[in-house]
Amino acid sequence: MAGSRTLRSGLTAYASTKRGRAAGFVMTLNSSSTAGPPSAELRDNVTVMILTFNEAPNLARTLSQLTWAKRIVLIDSGSDDDTLKIAAGFQQVEVFQRPFDTFACQCNFGLAQIGSGWVLSLDADYVLSDALIEELGELRDSGRCGFRAGFIYCIHGRRLRGALYPPRTVLYRREGAHYVDCGHGHKVVVPGQIGALKNVIYHDDRKALTRWMGSQINYARREAEYLLATPKGQLALSDRMRRTCVIAPLIILPYVMLGKGCILDGVAGWRYGLERLFAEIAIALALLERGLAFVAPVDEIPAPKPGISDRPAPNPSEEPR
Repeated sequence: MAGSRTLRSGLTAYASTKRGRAAGFVMTLNSSSTAGPPSAELRDNVTVMILTFNEAPNLARTLSQLTWAKRIVLIDSGSDDDTLKIAAGFQQVEVFQRPFDTFACQCNFGLAQIGSGWVLSLDADYVLSDALIEELGELRDSGRCGFRAGFIYCIHGRRLRGALYPPRTVLYRREGAHYVDCGHGHKVVVPGQIGALKNVIYHDDRKALTRWMGSQINYARREAEYLLATPKGQLALSDRMRRTCVIAPLIILPYVMLGKGCILDGVAGWRYGLERLFAEIAIALALLERGLAFVAPVDEIPAPKPGISDRPAPNPSEEPR
């Protein structure tokens, strides 16, 4: 596999786009993917599953890297933008409508619509790299029940040097797999060994900033509920820092900008760092809001009963002589 191909992502844009200035850190949008299609064996045994709700800014780029897939199951939560119109332009896509309750329930509903041996589970803003498509075509049955992939985080097409987005199990055997909710997110539980894919997926969400901020506020409420309901000993270190309401908001921006190197990514790096800061502040405020809910307002706090120390001091003029 040519090394240069790992630095490119052949995407088909739904609308015309402009190439970014910093060519070394921008994904170029081409008219078609340069990656060879996976084998017929993979196409026949893998169904792609995607959850959507008003994903018009992202969906076409994601689906354009899945033209090799024989079937794509799209679970939509009632989109009222061009999401379904875009999906209709790809003949392999089969849309199922379901009102959203939780991510795990949506995914488990999606799994019930799949009969193939394997599932490739993607978010609507996950764009497969050419190198990963080629790797999928070369996979052989090794006894593993799933594979996790790493991500390159992008801000409007600009690839960041580092991010906090963790690897995720995206390819797995259908049999025995199910999803569970975890904080504001979800994860798949696979009964078997998980391997690691060598190549990456681009995470590139281009929805409006106001939409992103609203989603983060909703996520923060669910994350706060999870953090308060989970025993501290069972929480990861990052979650224990979040529960303090202070540590995570204070350290997140320096960690992202300096520790992850985003300060070298210019405007895109600052955008990502401030997004993470906003997310941590939202979680801290949600935790504090729930803490205040257990504290009675001042006008509801009963007055203390008089005790020995509360009795008024005797008036000297009234003392017996």
